[in-house]
Amino acid sequence: MQDLMQDQVQWDRVLDVCHSLTDRVATQLLAVGNAPAEEKQDGSLVTQFDTWADEQLRTGLQTAFPDHGILSEETHHVFPDQDWCWIIDPIDGTTNFSRGIPLWAISLGLLYRGTPVYGYIYLPPLGDRFHGYWAGTSGLTLPTGAFLNNRPIHTRPDDPSANQFFSLCARSTSILQRPFPCKVRMLGTAAYNLLLVAAGYAVGAVEATPKVWDIAGVWPILQAAGATWTPLDEGDPFPLTVGENYRDRAFPTLITSRADLVDQFRPLVQGVIGGG
Repeated sequence: MQDLMQDQVQWDRVLDVCHSLTDRVATQLLAVGNAPAEEKQDGSLVTQFDTWADEQLRTGLQTAFPDHGILSEETHHVFPDQDWCWIIDPIDGTTNFSRGIPLWAISLGLLYRGTPVYGYIYLPPLGDRFHGYWAGTSGLTLPTGAFLNNRPIHTRPDDPSANQFFSLCARSTSILQRPFPCKVRMLGTAAYNLLLVAAGYAVGAVEATPKVWDIAGVWPILQAAGATWTPLDEGDPFPLTVGENYRDRAFPTLITSRADLVDQFRPLVQGVIGGG
């Protein structure tokens, strides 16, 4: 299977499957107005459409790639014992979606031996599709680059300033209790928050409590775009561990557009761990 997945034609097929599958799911989700939501154990919201989209994406990926494992936000939380595994976030930004706010995403990440090597993020209300490849230390031969609507993207080279953006999550607003060097944005979808850096819109972003389905799809895109990924806890989020349940595991994360900005931003955002 590894040899097949290194062939360019096969990677083209991966991209085609992601495009057609997310397009089909998005068509139904875009027809929804306000969606009644329930609160999950971790305090986040879920709707019947999250569950439906999760099932559609799982079934579609399992049909297209029967040898691959699946980990998803709504159903399968234990990392499987398979070289290749998809991680699914059927609606990233469920609170936005449930209120009819047109900013949410469908996120897919493909992992090889526990580390994402391919990501595909579709924001149906915007019509924007991100994808990217990052071989890292996997030994795989992959296509290269990060893309927005099939155009290459890269982080911006600018220094932080009052006219540059930094993206926050809802649980990281405490960092604004002291002066902050950039304008801030808070969008309500973890994937897009982080992808603002990959696309060159922002010089940095922080997510205080993202789960693995929030970050698996964006990991290879950000790496390929030249961003620096800094864990705010003990260590790198990947590789995942076979047999571990990731339902409640958070991965506090700082993203910067340049490696030299980590020392400037990390002291400002480190307090998001534990809400401090």
